[in-house]
Amino acid sequence: MSIGENIRTHRLEKGYSQAELAMRVRIGTQKLEKFETNELIPSLQVILNLSSALDCPASELIEHVQPAGPCHIDGELQSLIQDVGQKRAKLILRKTKDIEEKDLLRVIQTLNDNHDEAK
Repeated sequence: MSIGENIRTHRLEKGYSQAELAMRVRIGTQKLEKFETNELIPSLQVILNLSSALDCPASELIEHVQPAGPCHIDGELQSLIQDVGQKRAKLILRKTKDIEEKDLLRVIQTLNDNHDEAK
């Protein structure tokens, strides 16, 4: 399902018309209609406002959304992700995104040294 379909489904479950939900979220009815038909993608703030108005987690509005276009990830990166698994790759990337480059290089050097000693 798309974000628009999720918004529409939750709106109908609550029994709101487009005008009612638009008023609760403080956006125009036409804009809400464009969200529901996937002509526009709502901003994160609008998604949060919609989730509050619909009394549902924002994740339920955006889950099961398929990427709109092809994913352009470097071939080597795709291969590495496959090798280590998505869960582990995500963990590694989350842990390293806030580390300064010099510190990351020092960690890599330490790992290489330990690997060489183990041989």
